[in-house]
Amino acid sequence: MTGGGFDLRALLAERGGERYELHSRYLNPQLPRMLHTIGFDKVYERAEGAHFWDADGNDYLDMLAGFGVMGLGRHHPVVRKALHDVLDAGLADLTRFDCQPLPGLLAERLLAHSPHLDRVFFGNSGTEAVETALKFARYATGRPRIVYCAHAFHGLTAGSLSVNGERGFRDGFAPLLPDTAIALGDLDALERELRKGDVAGFVVEPIQGKGVHEAPSGFLRAAQELLRRHGALLIADEVQTGLGRTGDFYAYQHEEGVEPDLVCVAKALSGGYVPIGATLGTDRIFQKVYSSMDRVLVHSASFGSNAQAMAAGLAVLSVMEDEGTVARARRIGDLLSGRLKELVPRYELLHEIRGRGLMIGIEFGRPSSLGLRGRWTVLQAARKGLFAQMVVVPLLQRHRILTQVSGDHLEVIKLIPPLVVDEADVDRFVTAFTAVMDEAHGGGGLMWDFGKTLVRQAVAQR
Repeated sequence: MTGGGFDLRALLAERGGERYELHSRYLNPQLPRMLHTIGFDKVYERAEGAHFWDADGNDYLDMLAGFGVMGLGRHHPVVRKALHDVLDAGLADLTRFDCQPLPGLLAERLLAHSPHLDRVFFGNSGTEAVETALKFARYATGRPRIVYCAHAFHGLTAGSLSVNGERGFRDGFAPLLPDTAIALGDLDALERELRKGDVAGFVVEPIQGKGVHEAPSGFLRAAQELLRRHGALLIADEVQTGLGRTGDFYAYQHEEGVEPDLVCVAKALSGGYVPIGATLGTDRIFQKVYSSMDRVLVHSASFGSNAQAMAAGLAVLSVMEDEGTVARARRIGDLLSGRLKELVPRYELLHEIRGRGLMIGIEFGRPSSLGLRGRWTVLQAARKGLFAQMVVVPLLQRHRILTQVSGDHLEVIKLIPPLVVDEADVDRFVTAFTAVMDEAHGGGGLMWDFGKTLVRQAVAQR
């Protein structure tokens, strides 16, 4: 069998320059518009590890990791080899009526890091992992309602959207599943909901991606005790925080004694190549859902457990174990957050540094000096979050460092770099960030000129 006339390299060489035009014409039209507006419309040609390069050979530092997907950075050689090997093996994949070895091997290896859990369902994304957990919790308990936290992000499909704590994502998509939001850390509110007797489970990010807010110390353990007392389940959403991001394999492991009934992972398990999601749970829950041969396909995914995804996941876990990725994330994360915390007393616009491991939030706040306070007030009046955007743009434009604002209407930048960043990358980021803060506190220059542009755009959109 031949490939006919298809030549991928030739196609990219011929049409690659049309990338923004193609997106504008055939995909989400607002994405290229947004990228052009803030000057993020770069043309990246190649990538490796925590870096990528544009057409002119300029090196960029990635502090975003594809929203956490690139846990091992881009194109890790072990993951690449595993994918070449699995393609070359020509496996009889996805017959649907056999049991291939790779899913079982990946489940075994993943569960070795999750000692109180017994079984795994493999899907294709983080939102699918959450959907699975919601379905399993409702069926296992016979109850309809899920409790979640305000400002949570658990996905954008209809079920996971029901436990998404941001109105901007939910507006226009009702009705959703029965749900109730509580504040992260509010045990009294959780207990009030549990007393109603219809709660199947409580889904929580141990560290919320939006704003990088960590659950208060002792909250997860106390919540677990309440849930067990009332016959409901604890669901830990580790889609972004899992696989070493926070300096432990799972973020919930920072708190002793926490043993969720269901755990959702995805993103970094992919190795940055093949979409994957996994929902881990206890044998009791899985036996209830898959209670007979008649229910063997009651929950499934057409591409779930495909050989390429399983091979990538096995390679990722092997690399993490061989290279000490979790301990490295803790060490480099402590170094980066420590360096940034030293800057807080120096800059009045810099409010707080928080997070764990290589999941760090940089929050900005109202300055005390009159001149800066006036500029800050103008930005806030136009749209909250503009100052953080003012920092993100020069980090990319002048220092070639890619970062992200941690959510709409938030003055927070979230750092979630690949877990392979090193001390030199920390130095590069802190040096660049210091230069941007120096300019911001200087009260003039290009940065504040860009701020005026953002204000005009925000006012025009009202």
